[in-house]
Amino acid sequence: MAKIFCVANQKGGVGKTTTTVNLAAGLAKIGQRVLVVDLDPQGNATMGSGIDKRALTASVYDVLLESTTVAEARQRAEASGYDVLGANRELAGAEVELVELERREQRLKTALAAVDKDYDFILIDCPPSLSMLTLNGLCSAHGVVVPMQCEYFALEGLTDLVNTIKQIHANLNADLQIIGLLRVMFDPRITLQQQVSEQLKAHFGEKVFDTVIPRNVRLAEAPSYGMPGVVFDGASKGAQAFIDFAKEMVQRVGSMR
Repeated sequence: MAKIFCVANQKGGVGKTTTTVNLAAGLAKIGQRVLVVDLDPQGNATMGSGIDKRALTASVYDVLLESTTVAEARQRAEASGYDVLGANRELAGAEVELVELERREQRLKTALAAVDKDYDFILIDCPPSLSMLTLNGLCSAHGVVVPMQCEYFALEGLTDLVNTIKQIHANLNADLQIIGLLRVMFDPRITLQQQVSEQLKAHFGEKVFDTVIPRNVRLAEAPSYGMPGVVFDGASKGAQAFIDFAKEMVQRVGSMR
């Protein structure tokens, strides 16, 4: 049984895609079978895994509309060692089309159930808005990983996300919970970031992952080469942090069972 996690935050620009592809690559490096589901019409997780979104013959869009299966649409990100269910601009149209359909918020869950045994982890990269796409992701998942920068406005966005997760837990997916908060783009020299980090730990306690992802140029450069930072420069501080995070994730999931 795969453990399915959404990487979500309603605030944009917090490193959701960077977190998704590098966690996937980190998990693959330590022997886990991983599928990345790109639910963002921008297709950044697809491109960042080395797959050309413009050349997709089938995508998550087709899976949501039930014209193909995950097994038919997934592709192998050879360099990174995981599978990808890709996305491109077509996916923006799914928003409108799904509204009219039956079981509209459960379609991804149904589709992923068919490949459940093929993976240890399924990671879903959600768009920054609370849309029908994000709702499909959250209805499929066992939990949410929340990447966040240690800045003042990040705390406000987190409150909105926690409320959303509570509502979905109550009405649509009783399994859903916050697995943990991941501090990303962290610079220990900035006093405010240290203060926000301490506030997070005081308020959320064990829900805050021990691993901290530093601000790292190599992680930022990697997508332009079509690969996660963990693969692009495995010796960099950012890559090492993501491999540590993958190990912590496996431990945390082990204690969930």
